[in-house]
Amino acid sequence: MELKNIIEAALLAAGEPLSLERMESLFAEHERPARGSLRAALAALAADCVGRGVELVEVAGGWRLQVPARLAPWVSRLWEDKPGRYSRATLETLALIAWRQPITRGEIEDVRGVAVSTAIIKALLERGWIKVLGHREVPGRPALYGTTREFLDHFGLKSLSELPALAELRDLDTIGAELYGATPAAVAAADADAAASADRSSPESP
Repeated sequence: MELKNIIEAALLAAGEPLSLERMESLFAEHERPARGSLRAALAALAADCVGRGVELVEVAGGWRLQVPARLAPWVSRLWEDKPGRYSRATLETLALIAWRQPITRGEIEDVRGVAVSTAIIKALLERGWIKVLGHREVPGRPALYGTTREFLDHFGLKSLSELPALAELRDLDTIGAELYGATPAAVAAADADAAASADRSSPESP
């Protein structure tokens, strides 16, 4: 069977980005392809997807198949009747962590002008989008938060350098659009239920 077909099947079955190491683990040692062969198969698969209803993209965690952004207006209607993904408070908190990391909860509150609910931080930690990077060496040693590889993968980013400049986000109402604009809407909408459930179960500050 062609290497390209094996990789395509694995990406479809995985439902998450696959690194080259994960792809190599699909094969017994005696049949394991070289890295160059894997990259060539990925390039061929990407070329096959051009103009179709699925595309191959590289994100922080590896490669994945996803819905192209141009088709999101139609595909996203599959989730039209479901609750919004995240509240304004959650998006503002996540955006500040992403653009100004490492940052403490107190520093986030200084920027937002309101208290940050413990439930928001807990939800983002449980979602795997943020983590504690260390502690600020000041009285109380508050935790320093930063984003994770899972955050990059979800929003279709290979690195934080692909985020738009924070200076461009003059209106915090645009944060959600900026973040979700980094990846096809259908990719984010696919887990809308889990995200909405987290918001419903976690009371938040305004």
